[in-house]
Amino acid sequence: MSDVLPFFRAWAAHPLRIASVVPSGRALGRLITSQVNPGFGPVLELGAGTGVFTQALVERGIPDSGLVLIEYTPQFARILQRRYPGAVVICMDAAGLRHVTWRHDQLAGAVISGLPLLSMPPGKVLAILKGAFSRLRSGGGFYQFTYGPRCPVSDKVLDRLGLVSQSIGWVFSNFPPAQVYRLTRR
Repeated sequence: MSDVLPFFRAWAAHPLRIASVVPSGRALGRLITSQVNPGFGPVLELGAGTGVFTQALVERGIPDSGLVLIEYTPQFARILQRRYPGAVVICMDAAGLRHVTWRHDQLAGAVISGLPLLSMPPGKVLAILKGAFSRLRSGGGFYQFTYGPRCPVSDKVLDRLGLVSQSIGWVFSNFPPAQVYRLTRR
């Protein structure tokens, strides 16, 4: 509950940049990270917010030193740095991911995304996915949730990037209910 007020304030200031008025629930965090294991190497998290998915990754055995957290909102980035001092926390727009470096010299084994892709223009979604997949090793998955009934990445963008999507499940106990997709290279 301690994250609800700062999250709501951030949403009120920038409703199209923040996916919900409250942080994602723990059940969604467990589902979106359910296919990630400690042997994956570094895990890249986009739109880490206040760390619900980050905490789920840590609970799955990923040490915070194996996390690269991308967060646009400065107050959330400060919270993440305080909670996960071993993680690389980068305060930036995820659309610029291709142009940033971090201390991990290996490719990520998974990307976990809390970004509100449905509220973004297709060009920005394309830039985010290009950047994420340029940092993702072969066979790695990009995990994205949505509040809608379909994959939040259009078929046109998936085709252009040579990607496929697969639903890995719904979390009806989340507010609002959410579905998780895994995107992979064809």
